[in-house]
Amino acid sequence: MKFSLVLGTLGRTEELVRFLNHLVGQTYRDFELIVVDQNDDDRLVPIVAQYRDKLDIEHMRCERGLSRSRNAGLTRIRGNIVAFPDDDCWYPPDLLEKVASIFATSPDIDGITGRFTDGEGRSEGRWLSHSMPLTRYNVWRGAISFSIFLRRRVVQSTGKFNELLGVGAGTAWGASEETDYLLRSMHLGFKLHYFYDLVLHHPVKSLSFDASACARQEKYEAGIGRVMRLNHYPFWYFPLTCLRTCAGVGVALIKGRFPQARFKSVSIRARITGWRGKPG
Repeated sequence: MKFSLVLGTLGRTEELVRFLNHLVGQTYRDFELIVVDQNDDDRLVPIVAQYRDKLDIEHMRCERGLSRSRNAGLTRIRGNIVAFPDDDCWYPPDLLEKVASIFATSPDIDGITGRFTDGEGRSEGRWLSHSMPLTRYNVWRGAISFSIFLRRRVVQSTGKFNELLGVGAGTAWGASEETDYLLRSMHLGFKLHYFYDLVLHHPVKSLSFDASACARQEKYEAGIGRVMRLNHYPFWYFPLTCLRTCAGVGVALIKGRFPQARFKSVSIRARITGWRGKPG
């Protein structure tokens, strides 16, 4: 069972080196790494060169946009299992071994997902509390792009990522391209499963509520709303997804946490923008 790891990268070097070092330390060795370079310079050339004798690694280029980078990388895959690591995530030493074991013992499962911490137990978001099959209603709490592992047949049938979604797309919809991909694959009948004990590592970014965090959240939430609309969620479902955040605004105001209240308000407005499909 061979893994194809498609990694789009832009502007990062130290984080990429960390990821590569953790790949070198994997207990499971049958994998290839496709680095899709979106930098305007050659900063990655010497880094990739340092790992060519340690990893099966390919270095390619494409125009900017996370979905574009994944689509470009998918044209080069040779493996049976496809994954999409972020350039600032990292794998525990036995991660690929665990994933390979799940697929080997569960031939009826077409794709799996896990959750993440920052390596010290901290995380963000509300993850599903136990392992379960993914559905169109729980997928929002059971998947993030770098935790997704799909059999090749899923990728061959689902096709390309939507290049109007995700970081660098040049649209208001700055996230959830991977959720859109999973929803489309489930619509085709593929069976996906979330495993609570499958833990990857990634920095936690929602510990502050400053202007930068609000701007990032606006893009993310607009992407969520847009993907819900694109995938024909019933109208009654959308307000329900906003209720918890609305309650969070009220609680933050009562406790005097005004930056947090503003952050959550931005989330609600952006998600509505995405649902309407009309950027403000």
